[in-house]
Amino acid sequence: MNTIKVTIREKTAIITLDRGRSNAINTEMVAELSQMIENIERDDSILGVIIGGKEGYFSAGLDLIELYNYNEVEIKTFWEDFLNLVSSLTTFKKPLIAAISGHAPAGGCLLSLCCDYRIMAEGKYIIGLNEVPVGLIIPESIFAIYSFWLGKAKAYRYLLEGKLLGPATALEVGLVDEVVNIGSILTAAERQMQKYIMLDANTWRHSKLNMRTELIKQISQDQTETIEKLLKQWWSPQSRAIISTIIKNLSASKS
Repeated sequence: MNTIKVTIREKTAIITLDRGRSNAINTEMVAELSQMIENIERDDSILGVIIGGKEGYFSAGLDLIELYNYNEVEIKTFWEDFLNLVSSLTTFKKPLIAAISGHAPAGGCLLSLCCDYRIMAEGKYIIGLNEVPVGLIIPESIFAIYSFWLGKAKAYRYLLEGKLLGPATALEVGLVDEVVNIGSILTAAERQMQKYIMLDANTWRHSKLNMRTELIKQISQDQTETIEKLLKQWWSPQSRAIISTIIKNLSASKS
């Protein structure tokens, strides 16, 4: 595994995102996360999963620098695989907790939204879905998962303006469940995991899936039309110009 690290502790798999400074999501990370989640789903010895990142970054979202240079086949495959990963995480039957160790905009936020519980590090970090300002169309399935936690009205407003929140505000509106010191984030995640796995697994699992029935229906729908719209916008001159500007700014900040 080149983009994630996995350790097993107390029957819990701790998946740590580990790609560069900001854990930006690319094709390789999507493939490795998807395979690992599939493996854990089948492994009866693992009772739950914690997904974490590096101090300062849970994940900065999609790696626009890499994705910008994908050809038509590569970018289509990426979106198919990424939305399939979101579906797999959303329908994951075991307890899934996000230990949000720093910034989590866009795709980083989306990974955490799939989880049952989110713990965020305190500090000057941001979380939220800011796809619209970046020039990306919001799929209906993403609205569904955002509104599952925030309610439709708030999710609608936040998505259309690409609102990003600090930890305290994210806690207040229900986007995260706890805000803790970065040094205790994994301890807090493991403590919450123990609360889940001490309960009867079958009862917990079926209750989770029952409460997610409508969400799972929306997430699991055929994404062909959605991806076609995404790709049309992706290749539009307007979106290419926005993304190109973002890339220039990112490159400048690194130098």
